[in-house]
Amino acid sequence: MEPARDGDAVVLRWGQAARSVPLARRELRRALARWEWGAVEEAASLVLSELLTNAVRHGHVPGREIETRFARVPGGVLRIEVHDASERRPLMSLPDDGADGGWGLPLVDTLAAKWGVGDRRGPGKLVWAELSVDGEPW
Repeated sequence: MEPARDGDAVVLRWGQAARSVPLARRELRRALARWEWGAVEEAASLVLSELLTNAVRHGHVPGREIETRFARVPGGVLRIEVHDASERRPLMSLPDDGADGGWGLPLVDTLAAKWGVGDRRGPGKLVWAELSVDGEPW
């Protein structure tokens, strides 16, 4: 699938399958390379993985796709958005010690300058995170 690009943003749609996560990370890495923002690649890849995995696992609505948006925001900020058609909103809580799951949103909270959940046009929600790209004045 060819991403929509306006120079400062990449918008893609994905099937609701686990294989979408590594494909989306690859597209994010490509965008970061074009923007010369490699310094944030590792953290951004982890944030995207967590947000998209949550949408695949918990935001599943039959027949609907998930949309990702990666955008450069003035001031040296990378904004990552994941849109899904589910009205179910994520809640961050710390899992019990030794738990195998439930660490995704605490990880996003640690890596991102800020994150949140918002409304979107049409059904569902968008979950977003912003990461600071040090040394980027644009």
